[in-house]
Amino acid sequence: MEKTLRNVIEAIEPADSSWEARAWERLRSQIRPRGSLGRLEEMAARLAGMTQSLAPDVSKKIILTMAGDHGVAEEGVSAYPQEVTAQMVYSFVKGWASINVLADHGGATVRVVDFGVASDLPEDWAVVRRKIGKGTRNITKGPAMDRGEAVRGMVEGARLVMDAVSHEGYRLIGTGDMGIANTTPSTAIVAAFSGKPVAELTGRGTGIDDAAWQRKVQAVETALAVNRPDPLDPVDVLAKVGGYEIAGLAGAVLGAAAVRVPVVCDGFIATAGALIACRLAPRAADYLFVSHRSQEVGHQTMIELLGLKPILDLSMRLGEGTGAALAMHLVEASARVLRDIKTFAEAGVTDTGH
Repeated sequence: MEKTLRNVIEAIEPADSSWEARAWERLRSQIRPRGSLGRLEEMAARLAGMTQSLAPDVSKKIILTMAGDHGVAEEGVSAYPQEVTAQMVYSFVKGWASINVLADHGGATVRVVDFGVASDLPEDWAVVRRKIGKGTRNITKGPAMDRGEAVRGMVEGARLVMDAVSHEGYRLIGTGDMGIANTTPSTAIVAAFSGKPVAELTGRGTGIDDAAWQRKVQAVETALAVNRPDPLDPVDVLAKVGGYEIAGLAGAVLGAAAVRVPVVCDGFIATAGALIACRLAPRAADYLFVSHRSQEVGHQTMIELLGLKPILDLSMRLGEGTGAALAMHLVEASARVLRDIKTFAEAGVTDTGH
């Protein structure tokens, strides 16, 4: 598995700066004031560099919502009991949840993946089964998983994306999550990489009260003290304080980058996975869009560590892939801007240079 992961990472090439330059040349020559479409132009140029095309087609979209449970839930860090994870997976399968509505509106497929739900999901549920374990271990008492499990999760996440691209023709990937208590390991991940005080990075997750928030801060501080994750070794951080679904989310980013397909990560948990991926393979960031700025306070630090700009800021904090579903609209719009707006020469219009 470690060799397979290395192969994925080694396949990642930087985005092509020559195609990005060609895109900027076209964008500046279009029949409108230069720079007038703002960040849509930035996204369009990035897409050109990713795909090596001035007509990138990102119309076939899929969101991978990865589910897993967390042993740290027993520390009372969430407003909901752990069995809600499986119940929400059922709602995704039935098409009842927020991610289903927003993805359907944007023309994206939703695929739910069980990376580590604590219960056995019924066989007749339309779920992709990549279960590594029935929930991680409690990070306040030791590592969430062993190193081999962390690597396996990333490899499986990468394979899911690479197969979706090569066998099904998807050209834009979104990542989302489901897992009660998963903001706690995500906070531990950003704390490990940033070195910032845990209290400054800890949010309210599912809407916990002050007492639960204090328990959450203590749980993260204890997890970091007990496990001593090495920020120079992203796999160590993932294994010691991460989650099975976070491993899958990291792998998805690596897999997308390896096949030069853009990936839009959702909020706090999905960005924790993206942060692991980009620490393992910095070039993966060339293929990554951060969909939105989450209300989770630690998300801003994650974004800063990635060096990227969020596309949206809608005061959201749901997860599931909902931010990715919305941001995909704009990524696809930027591709249309690049491809379909005529240049002055194509339209036979005089360029006044404005």
